[in-house]
Amino acid sequence: MRKLMVFLIIFLPAIVSFSQNGKEPVKVTDMLKIKSIAGVNMSKDGNKAVFTVTSIEPDGDNKLEHKYVNHVWMVNTDGHSYPKQLTAKENSSQPVFSPDGKQIAFVRSVDGKSQIFLLPLDGGEAMQLTKYKYGAGSPKWSPDGKQILFAASIPFKELLKDSLLNANKEIPKWPFEKPGFDKNQQLTPTGAKADPDGSLEEIRAYLENNTADKKARVFNKLNFLDEMDINAEMSFNHYFLIDLKPDAKPVPVTKGFYRYSSADFSPDGKQLILTGNMDSLQHPDRALESEIYMVNTDGTHFRKVLGEKDKNFNSPRISPSGKWLAFQYGNTSFVSVPQMAIIPLNGTVKDKFDIPFDRNKGNITWSNDEKYIYFTTQSNGGQPMYRVDLSSGWTMYPPLSALKERDKNIRIDRLTDYNEGIGSFDITGNKLVFVKTEVANPFEIYVADATAKNQKRISNFNTEWIVNKKLSFPEKYTFKNEKGMEIEYWVMKPANYEQGKKYPLLLEIHGGPSAMWGPGESSMWHEYQYFCSKGYGVVYCNPRGSGGYGLDFLRGNINDWGAGPTSDVLKALDKAVAGGWADTTKLLVTGGSYAGYLVAWIIAHDQRFAAACSQRGVYDLATFFGEGNAWRLVPNYFGGYPWDATTRATLERESPINYVQNIKTPYIIFHGDNDRRTGFVQSEMLYKSLKVLGRPVEYIRHPAATHELTRSGNNRQRIDQMLRTYEFFERWIKK
Repeated sequence: MRKLMVFLIIFLPAIVSFSQNGKEPVKVTDMLKIKSIAGVNMSKDGNKAVFTVTSIEPDGDNKLEHKYVNHVWMVNTDGHSYPKQLTAKENSSQPVFSPDGKQIAFVRSVDGKSQIFLLPLDGGEAMQLTKYKYGAGSPKWSPDGKQILFAASIPFKELLKDSLLNANKEIPKWPFEKPGFDKNQQLTPTGAKADPDGSLEEIRAYLENNTADKKARVFNKLNFLDEMDINAEMSFNHYFLIDLKPDAKPVPVTKGFYRYSSADFSPDGKQLILTGNMDSLQHPDRALESEIYMVNTDGTHFRKVLGEKDKNFNSPRISPSGKWLAFQYGNTSFVSVPQMAIIPLNGTVKDKFDIPFDRNKGNITWSNDEKYIYFTTQSNGGQPMYRVDLSSGWTMYPPLSALKERDKNIRIDRLTDYNEGIGSFDITGNKLVFVKTEVANPFEIYVADATAKNQKRISNFNTEWIVNKKLSFPEKYTFKNEKGMEIEYWVMKPANYEQGKKYPLLLEIHGGPSAMWGPGESSMWHEYQYFCSKGYGVVYCNPRGSGGYGLDFLRGNINDWGAGPTSDVLKALDKAVAGGWADTTKLLVTGGSYAGYLVAWIIAHDQRFAAACSQRGVYDLATFFGEGNAWRLVPNYFGGYPWDATTRATLERESPINYVQNIKTPYIIFHGDNDRRTGFVQSEMLYKSLKVLGRPVEYIRHPAATHELTRSGNNRQRIDQMLRTYEFFERWIKK
């Protein structure tokens, strides 16, 4: 039997509750000061790193409006200097070093389309490399530094007629699903002139012109909802190579009516490894599988490396020698944890060697010597970095015998703590550069050795403005629920907590439902600190169904979105209240998306709260199937569709709208006008029902806002949402 050892090579004490020594409270407008960091990339010699910094700056002359600004920065990794800004005008992102480290490629928008630029590091202006009509992004350098690989999204109608990408004027092999037509015959141009009084073909040409002029939108695809609108169009992500020469033209590597989601060079630069699905004869909206391919850089010898029906193969990473392929695979269900595995690059799925680790893994990265594989994962309230120790002499063993014989020697080391989140990172030799989030600071760049020891902060993007702030730090606790699952929860006392006083207590609930919150999670950093600065305590937990605790825990809310998770979050609240400092007449609850759902469920079944807030929630699961672009949550969590009798009964039982008559708690509901992930009609139904019932309810709609309102939406609206929530709570706890 396989024996895999998991070691922890750091041991840090649990976070205890205290406040940072500063005296200034965290203000709502401090949200505008937070700088976030992403996209770390190191030079081949490990001496420098580039990354993207997103800041929030005034937008024009209106002092109330603020915009997001992205710029590229660079830092020496010697630990003795701070970063310098490389771009200053237009938004710039996705920086990557050339193999010789003398220049970087990055992405900037030109005339509304992303294009790739080159910036020499010895001085000089950035040069625009691509001027591609479809745009260009995700640049990757060829190992010899002579070419750049990039991605572009091609609209379906353009792909049909593009003379380079579709020279033979082919049509898809999969059905376009326009009813009444066979073999996609309607996609073949007839040359008919538009005439509303003409022949059937001329009428069709007339109707097509109306569609082109946006007088009508015709839907034949399944996924017709994007994040902020309905969309009848399709597009296909393809990859191109371009030489680093003036006026060079992009050369397509992938073609056809298929979508490719990632691509990179093999270490020798002769091949590309890609993920996509070109085998399916289903419409792309129905084909959920993902496969891994290899192709020569000239587009020849396209071959499938890994792929199976009802399986996702993704995140391929070729080892530096080109001998090994690390990847992830799993089923196509949303409620699953992918498995990481290794095969010889010329092997098959039968040769795979699984590395068991029951968490979702990201940013899989080989060490230069191939002894280790690094990755990050959400786990137990943080996002630690791990590495798989493949043990010494790894590359010297013959392929399969090495994997089988050395099985028991493979171990996984956790390199960083659960109380922090490691975002983007890169490693070269014995040097590791990464972005870290912690309660004391939402984002900074750190350098460390290859074991993540000897960490040193080498940026001060947020340090300077935070140093004078009075922060609240969480205390971590656990309990066992009725299913024997260990539930982790955190309690934050008010920033100005005094022994013997009573304070309001706010229960914060995460969405997903497979998200996870904890001290290493960045998106809630400001909201937690803001409410603590206002004299509230905060309690949050990861109920059954959360990510970060393995497959069984993740699937703990299958067919049970309401009662089970409610039991977990309310027990965490009860245990926080048992601390003796919370005023039980001033209990509050808030959450967004799935948590908006759960707030509605809770207050329909429990009357303890003084006030409640739901943001962008789902309240009727049957109609959510029809109006939300996240509709696949319904079959994934409830096993069927609203027209299936058993599923319909479950959806009715699990939908808060069916208990609306029991909601008496003062309630504020938020939704964005353009939120198509959950569908804004969800909140309209809930609000209207409560209004008819005469309940104390207030409804806020934010114009043009999407599901990302509170995270990356309009900054004035983000502030508005937080202040309205606070003001609404104050109405009821001051009574």
